[in-house]
Amino acid sequence: MTRLVVVRHGRTEWNRVERFRGRADLELDVVGMKQAEAAANRISEWQVSVIYSSPLRRALTTAEILAQRSGLEVKPLDGLIDINYGAWQGLSPAEAAAQNGDLYSKWLESPHLVNFPGGEGLADVRERAALAVDSLIAQHPKETIVLVSHKVVCQVLILILLGLDNSHFWEITQDVCAINLFEVRGGVPSALFLNDTCHLKGVN
Repeated sequence: MTRLVVVRHGRTEWNRVERFRGRADLELDVVGMKQAEAAANRISEWQVSVIYSSPLRRALTTAEILAQRSGLEVKPLDGLIDINYGAWQGLSPAEAAAQNGDLYSKWLESPHLVNFPGGEGLADVRERAALAVDSLIAQHPKETIVLVSHKVVCQVLILILLGLDNSHFWEITQDVCAINLFEVRGGVPSALFLNDTCHLKGVN
């Protein structure tokens, strides 16, 4: 049995005020650092074998805090990098809607059909995330693997593991520093819990 622990990174300023983050290389804010510490406390209860992370700083910092508790080194993995929002990067939802209302409505109603101007779409994220997960399961049989990534990537990873297509994107929620746990038996993933934030109680 292989265990997959999927973790969304802690809070940044652009999570607090809600902007399209994408490839912007943001730092965790003070709350985000505390959230990562809380997640580390939770995950330290498990026998983690390896920790992989998106190469962006907000994910890497979260992963490094997790790794300190386990005595592991973080392995950056390009397959976990955030979606490229292109021209939308840095915009607030209101600004994106004002700039291109039709595309913003499509993003909310049919996210799997959207390709961001100058960026990419969910199909691109799914392709690299699926390759990454398949490779890691093959590399680490019967081990516990932690993957630290971003909201969009985590949601797509969960869809992959649940056998759902990208049209179900908005049916998955990923709060900052949420933890998701899957077990893979005989090549078949099963979800033990999703979007767990119990460890964040009392973190401000």
